[in-house]
Amino acid sequence: MRFEVTAFQLGASARRFFIGSVLHLGLIAAFASNAGAEKLVDPNVVAPEYRAAAEKRRAEQLKLYQCSKKADEAKVLRRDRSAYVSECLDK
Repeated sequence: MRFEVTAFQLGASARRFFIGSVLHLGLIAAFASNAGAEKLVDPNVVAPEYRAAAEKRRAEQLKLYQCSKKADEAKVLRRDRSAYVSECLDK
């Protein structure tokens, strides 16, 4: 009798641990998708000697954003997305 109660408690603990782990992984996946998101560079915030480079980087970021948006609108597959975006950037 005592062995059965102990085995049941271990099973319940393992189940709780597994469910908790799955929930944690789900939260990590949800927040990780935004982790790689790059903020747009604001040329007015950087020092004057770096302003030209910041303006150039912002122009690149905006063009990349526009090409990514075009790829979304065209419903390009993930496997073809990088080729589509790089071709768009070359134009």
